[in-house]
Amino acid sequence: MNIDIIILAAGSSSRMGQSKQLLEINNTPLLLRTVNIARQLKADHTVVVLGANEKEHAAILQNAEVQTIVNKDWKNGMGSSLKTGLRYLLAVSTDIHAVIILVCDQPAVTSAYLSDIVQRYRTSKKTIVASFYSDAPGVPALFDKTIFAELLAMDDAHGAKKILLKHITSTELIQFPEGSIDLDTPEDYQNFINSI
Repeated sequence: MNIDIIILAAGSSSRMGQSKQLLEINNTPLLLRTVNIARQLKADHTVVVLGANEKEHAAILQNAEVQTIVNKDWKNGMGSSLKTGLRYLLAVSTDIHAVIILVCDQPAVTSAYLSDIVQRYRTSKKTIVASFYSDAPGVPALFDKTIFAELLAMDDAHGAKKILLKHITSTELIQFPEGSIDLDTPEDYQNFINSI
């Protein structure tokens, strides 16, 4: 079963005041850390969608076994980057069963958790497997190929939240309270660093 991975890393981190993708946890930039975690799933294709600060971000991934692509329209929003990643995967692979969508500012995500998402997809037979935190479904999330057309048709400005909510009754939800830990501001980052 071919499950590919899209890592969304195109945003400008405006609330952080600097590239959050380059912030370090245990001496590893967040972006590279996320790639390393994703690579442990040994997916056929792992693609990182870059946008803002693309040269700096690409530089830290030059030795990583991952494909990077650039969304020139990253300012249009997360949906634009997700669609860029999915279009790329559909162009390079003819047999994708599902994709996992990741962002790089959720430091609690582990390879074991991503493996759990894959396992739940295989056993539940649901078309979506999503994390559940802060009273809502979110990423990391897995989408079956039957949902790809909807992903490709979604609004550029938003992520896949509307699609998750539309299909909530046919979604396998995994309780992941740690998913609410995201690093959007300097305070978020400092609080997380102080907690580890």
